[in-house]
Amino acid sequence: MSTKFLTVSPSPHVHQEQSVKELMYGVVIAMVPALLFSIYNFGIEAIYVTSLAVISCLIFEFTIAKYLLQREPDVWNGSAIITGILLAFNVPSSLPWYIIVIGSLVAIGIGKMSFGGLGNNPFNPALVGRVFLLISFPVEMTSWPVPGNGFMEIDGASGATILGSLKEGLGNGESMETLMVSAPSYSELFWGFQGGSLGEISAFALLLGLVYMLYKKIITWHIPVAMISSIFVFSGLLWLIDPTQHADPLFHVLTGGVMLGAIFMATDYVTSPMTTKGMLVFGVGIGLITVLIRAFGSYPEGVSFAILIMNAFVPLIDKYIKPHRFGAKGFLS
Repeated sequence: MSTKFLTVSPSPHVHQEQSVKELMYGVVIAMVPALLFSIYNFGIEAIYVTSLAVISCLIFEFTIAKYLLQREPDVWNGSAIITGILLAFNVPSSLPWYIIVIGSLVAIGIGKMSFGGLGNNPFNPALVGRVFLLISFPVEMTSWPVPGNGFMEIDGASGATILGSLKEGLGNGESMETLMVSAPSYSELFWGFQGGSLGEISAFALLLGLVYMLYKKIITWHIPVAMISSIFVFSGLLWLIDPTQHADPLFHVLTGGVMLGAIFMATDYVTSPMTTKGMLVFGVGIGLITVLIRAFGSYPEGVSFAILIMNAFVPLIDKYIKPHRFGAKGFLS
């Protein structure tokens, strides 16, 4: 008698009407407002960085799948395109071409394909690439071109992000009140007239993407709301305790990579929890770690590190926070 074995694919094992390809390209569409705004602010360099990152990710995924993993490549399912766009969103528009290519190789080769490809990677590939570049090329990764207007040329104009300026100022003994005088207004932070990575500067453009993905049911509200609200609460507590050393909570929410991370990176299907309760725990954990790094760490920003740290806890979250099994006691309660 022959024995037949079932091959079980990696989790998640959730089915819906939309295919993987439709979901991926839905995310790409949701990123278009932020991409357009980055082009408006940084000009042709934004197009160059994004195009190079996407093309590099596609080439590396095709090559690794075909010649190293010995399987038919599926580079047009949208996942490599998302990785390329997100990697571009997390770097300065002035980044040299070879660093972008290295980041793409690390994101796809180490962050994704080394674990078996789509559906197997425990960490967000774009963030793996971004953190690698930040550690390997700290000067280039922290040289932020000053945003212009449309395709204005700003040769040699660069400066620190507002979070970097606050961290440096506080380290030099200046008070938060003094430093906030020269900080952008909340309106400027919301619309995106500030320095930073390509895709993180406009909260408005990112929120448009969030609304689209919620409308299309590509993601749920749990992770973005849990992450943003926890950052607001934890930074607000520090601000109430000592406003001379800590910025107010709204400032923390509108600066750095909070919106980009909460909407597009923490919500990655493969590297986030399965259950709604797990998503809430995941989002709160990211928020807490982000605030701790910003307030007490050496880096002015903590979103990337926080998401990667919580990615590592996803298996535990899925193990201990799960719905009742069908037919188990309390299933209908």
